[in-house]
Amino acid sequence: MASIKVKFRPSTVAGHKGTIFYQILHERKQRQLFSDYHVFPSEWDENCSMVTTTKRSERKSFILSIRERIRWDVERLNKIIRKLDKNGLIYTADEIIDEFHRHVNEYSLFNYMERMIIKLKQHGKIRTSETYTSTLNSFKKFRHDEDVMLDCLNSEIMEAYEAWHQQRGITPNTISFYTRILRAVYNRAVEEEIIENRNPFRHVYTGVNKTIKRALPLSVIKKINALDLYMIPELDYARDMFMMSFMLRGMSFIDMAYLRKSDLVNGYVTYRRRKTRQQLVIEWTKEMQTILDKYPENTSDYLLPIIKHTGLRERSTYRNVGYNINHNLKRIAEKVGITVSLTLYVARHSWASIAKSKGIPLSVISEGMGHDSEATTQIYLASLDTSVVDKANSIILKSL
Repeated sequence: MASIKVKFRPSTVAGHKGTIFYQILHERKQRQLFSDYHVFPSEWDENCSMVTTTKRSERKSFILSIRERIRWDVERLNKIIRKLDKNGLIYTADEIIDEFHRHVNEYSLFNYMERMIIKLKQHGKIRTSETYTSTLNSFKKFRHDEDVMLDCLNSEIMEAYEAWHQQRGITPNTISFYTRILRAVYNRAVEEEIIENRNPFRHVYTGVNKTIKRALPLSVIKKINALDLYMIPELDYARDMFMMSFMLRGMSFIDMAYLRKSDLVNGYVTYRRRKTRQQLVIEWTKEMQTILDKYPENTSDYLLPIIKHTGLRERSTYRNVGYNINHNLKRIAEKVGITVSLTLYVARHSWASIAKSKGIPLSVISEGMGHDSEATTQIYLASLDTSVVDKANSIILKSL
């Protein structure tokens, strides 16, 4: 069986840092694997074959981190050796080094996540790939682009990542969002037996706090609907898409963007929510048609004037349009004198809130919004006749 020793090679220049390397002995042959760790001769303990420091040293935290990395490297090398021995195949010291480099290249957090993102895109899970990309970019920024091995991810790193977000004023739910994705990546590596589970997320928050729902009363919705924005096309368009979302029972913007002309048949829109895949049927009203008639017919297959060209950039178009709408809704909020951060999502919360104020049963509201996956809505009703929901929507629209 091969053996590993940690060694130190001093610099040829006096007073300069030397290099930590690993001496691999196997079948009476010796090979050297150089690390990226550089320390001064005074920071190396030859007797213990380990870096050393003092309590007063300015480099104490750095040296301790080097010590931790060395420990992980040695453990990784020994794991490779045990695996090669278990296979019963003849191997050389050079092959141990090759396997170590392969492991470093494939099983660093950055590289592993990037491969996962590619697979998600290949499987058509675009939205998930975007959230993974966002998380990876966040963690890279935290690490100053310094990669970390999956088996080196520990609770100290995750606690520091959480604190880094907190110092930047990021909300707990957003921090938890990033942390949960990193945990999912880590657990995937554990399932694939790439690493052993060291539970690095045990001291960080991975829950979801209840958020204050930003619902507007009917009186404000009526003010927004009544605004004369003819001379400001960008605000007019933002208001129209907000009202369209509201009229479509709080339909999410992504579902609005991907509504097809073929989804509107005999006065009803039939579609599946992208989030839950639940099929919903909504009566197409004259109020909705009035908004649609304000705009030239979409030359693409889509119903609403959001994605106007079918092609490869549909998703980026939807996102950019949504961003611009939300930006302009802030200006509309100022015009009607509200302090709520007005976004397209507010239309969804407002529809539910106003429906409740009109005495519409919670089960009808839940069905209308497509909340079939929420346990709290299942206890009321598993399915509703769509005419009941359309009647509920009609009550709201007549109040405008």
